[in-house]
Formats: sequence, C-alpha cells, structure tokens
Amino acid sequence: MPPDFDQIIIRSLHAHEWREMRDLRLRALRDEAADIAFIDTFDSAVVRPDDFWQQRAAAASAEAGALASARQFVAITADGSWIGSVTVLIERTGDKDFEGLTIKRSAGAIVGVYVDDALRGRGILQSLFEAAIDWVRERGLDYARLYVHARNLRAHKAYEKAGFQRTGITLEGSVGSEIEMARDV
Repeated sequence: MPPDFDQIIIRSLHAHEWREMRDLRLRALRDEAADIAFIDTFDSAVVRPDDFWQQRAAAASAEAGALASARQFVAITADGSWIGSVTVLIERTGDKDFEGLTIKRSAGAIVGVYVDDALRGRGILQSLFEAAIDWVRERGLDYARLYVHARNLRAHKAYEKAGFQRTGITLEGSVGSEIEMARDV
C-alpha cells in the first residue's frame, strides 16, 4: 500500500541517524541510473566502516550548526520508512567543487538526489528541493546549481520542474558528460 503523502515528513538529517542514511544511500546506489547519477558505487560504499557514515551524517546534519558546509534533507513516511534524500553543499567563489572545478559563483550545490523508484512522480522530490532551497537562502545565498548526466532524461525533467534551467555549461565529469543546471533562490 502506498504511503499517505500527507504524512511524509521532509526534514534535516540528524547525526544519530547515520544507519538510516547509509541504508538509503546504498539503495540509491542500486538504482538503475546510479552509474550516471552518482560518483560513488554500491561496491565501494557497502564496505565503508561505520565511522565513515557517522562522520558523513554528523557533517550534514541539523546538529552540524549554522556554519556547516553541508546539509542533508530526508523524506520519511509516517511509518518511519526513508524514501528520499537530497544534500546541499555550500560552495564559495574561488573554491573547488566536488569535480575539481573552480567555483565561479557562490551557491548551494545539490548532490545525492534520490527518491525511491516506486514513489517517484508524487511531489516528494519537489518537497525535498524546497527544503534544500530554503536552507540555501538561510545561508545568505541566492543561487543553487547541480550537475545532471546528459543521458539522465528523467532527472532533467524533474529538475526543470523544480525550476532549474540549463546554464549552457557541459563538462566531462567523473560519470561522463554532465550538464549544469541552476536557478535563483
């Protein structure tokens, strides 16, 4: 039975939820589009020790504080099932991004986008993006961006629905040809 979408909670990750975060990430890395959607692989992620996941959760959690450089937002059903996530990385002009490119404009970089396949197309991703964009705004930034693989048409459509538009920048990233999409926040 599908979850009641009036009861899906979108919120920041908490540091003590590293196991749930890890399990959701591993499910995402098994998705049919994972090879073009993530720079990580299931095989490399599944063998990481608990302290890796604990540190990752702590760094992107609500408890990381106002000056944190990352925040992860999760979608959780009323019965406690984790069904989606997005992470925002704060990028500052002149720094290097996760692909090693120099940041030209301070922004919130959206990464790690995932919604359970059986629940896509029901507005969950849009709600996750709203939470992420609100956090970018709270951090004093007015711009958000992401990369999407050129062949990931499903993701292109979802990102456009969330207000992201192609910037005209295409790069050869770690997963192949990627298109930058961005929006004002």
